[in-house]
Amino acid sequence: MTASLETQPPEVARLHADIQALRQGLGEAIVGQEALIERLLIALLADGHLLVEGAPGLAKTTAIRALASRLQADFARVQFTPDLLPADLTGTEVWRPQDGRFEFQAGPIFHPILLADEINRAPAKVQSALLEAMGERQVTVGRHTYPLPALFLVMATQNPIEQEGTFPLPEAQLDRFLMHVRIGYPQADAEAEILRLARERARSALQVEAAPAARMPIEDVLAARQSVLDVHVSPSLERYLIELVLASRDAGRYDAELARRIAWGASPRGSIALERCARARAWLAGRDYVTPEDVQAVAPDVLRHRVLPSYEATAEGWDGDRLVKALLERVPLP
Repeated sequence: MTASLETQPPEVARLHADIQALRQGLGEAIVGQEALIERLLIALLADGHLLVEGAPGLAKTTAIRALASRLQADFARVQFTPDLLPADLTGTEVWRPQDGRFEFQAGPIFHPILLADEINRAPAKVQSALLEAMGERQVTVGRHTYPLPALFLVMATQNPIEQEGTFPLPEAQLDRFLMHVRIGYPQADAEAEILRLARERARSALQVEAAPAARMPIEDVLAARQSVLDVHVSPSLERYLIELVLASRDAGRYDAELARRIAWGASPRGSIALERCARARAWLAGRDYVTPEDVQAVAPDVLRHRVLPSYEATAEGWDGDRLVKALLERVPLP
């Protein structure tokens, strides 16, 4: 039960090798953002959505494009703007006079992989169009409900620099993201590699494009998700991750001052996300069991948007990151 994936059936070992090849390919295309690549794969394996926050030019769009190009899945990018309408996202019914009926024209939300670029630049009415899709994997237009693809991954981006003319995401929307990932600038050696890669791409743009690389079938991604669900979580570790979430709602058991700083804790969706992400991280590492390190590694990204600071805490400089760090320091390991 606590062995590597090499001891598992050949099909599981093959799936793991394919995902590792996918990870390597993404690493060659996206330099200096290893954490983002790992979170993308965790979201893919845990069947969740990703909110990525970072300054412009940090390869957020390039990363999701690179992932889609290596999967047998269609990709759509929607630039969120203040004048965007819900129908621009979900689609609309068009009258066909020759047939005497309305015909539904699906919008970009029906693509398996969707990039919601600068999601906080669209008003709440547009953001709410994503709620049903992300939560229930379906879209209702008029009197009809349409199912979304079996593989449906939304990656939304936010720019932390320019806040003028933006609309903060409501808590109900935030809670539907499996993880909220914050990325920073690459190191010097990675920046040098980025320059080299940019030169090569500029040269190759003048040449005949090479044949596309082999793309991973959607069926294999779905099979890998099933394998991730078989990763073992011990009862004591399960209790630990539940205790982390419970402590976010009632931190007074550990620290009265911390309890004063937390306005709202994580919902049960946070517990589910924490377990799924820990399983996916362990599976990526080639293990069929979860360790406390797996839980602690993904906890900031899973909980930072689910643990909300109080007004007083915000005035004192506390945010979700600092609150989650405090919870990890106070809840004892199993």
